Amino acid sequence: MNYRPSYAGTGPAATSLRILEVVARFGTGTTAKEITEALQIPQATAYRALNALVADEYLARTSNLRGFALGHAITGLITAAAPPIVPTAARNVMERFRSGNRFAVHLIMYRNASLRIADEDPDYPLHAAFEMLRYPHASAAGKLMLAELGDSSGSAPMRPLTKLTEYTITDRSQLEAVLAEVRATKQASDVNELEEGSASLAFPITMPDGNLGAALCLFGPSARFPTICDQQEAARELTLRMAPLLF
Repeated sequence: MNYRPSYAGTGPAATSLRILEVVARFGTGTTAKEITEALQIPQATAYRALNALVADEYLARTSNLRGFALGHAITGLITAAAPPIVPTAARNVMERFRSGNRFAVHLIMYRNASLRIADEDPDYPLHAAFEMLRYPHASAAGKLMLAELGDSSGSAPMRPLTKLTEYTITDRSQLEAVLAEVRATKQASDVNELEEGSASLAFPITMPDGNLGAALCLFGPSARFPTICDQQEAARELTLRMAPLLF
């Protein structure tokens, strides 16, 4: 077989990645022989890696036990890595709302206890996008997610509360009190917590089962936070229109 995997690293981990790439390329039923021939590796090396990948559910044996297919764990990785899909109708509704708004309007979606930027305002890009995704305790969108997790599991994720600005909440008891308020009011905010001079409001967009699926976020200068709050009613109405379009 004339096949050259794109991943050219070395070592056990690299071998496992190259095997996954071969199975993904050749499809369900790929045999150990095909893998060793494609990668030009010893059978013993291939079998050790294959057994480990099957045990971790990155690969699954086919029903006849003669070949391999991608497993459940890979599906989770693909889902996590794929960008959120926002239907055209939902994007159009967002654009109409933006055209009549003086602040940035972003759509954030939630997946596997993490934030994903689904539709960023093209006129007002997120300046602290990495920080928002990495440190949910410091952003309005992140607090919505933590409030949902705390409501269902009894506690927010126990990662360290990194201090991004002098206003970032780093005391866990204080954060829990804020999350309780978020659950009561069905909205979250941050003022100078994620980024100095910036403020945001986040409103939940729920899935049919009532769980949090996305958030509508309004961003603007922290000095104009009261004016951002004036948009609460319109933002809540938008979330109700967005929900059936997204889920």
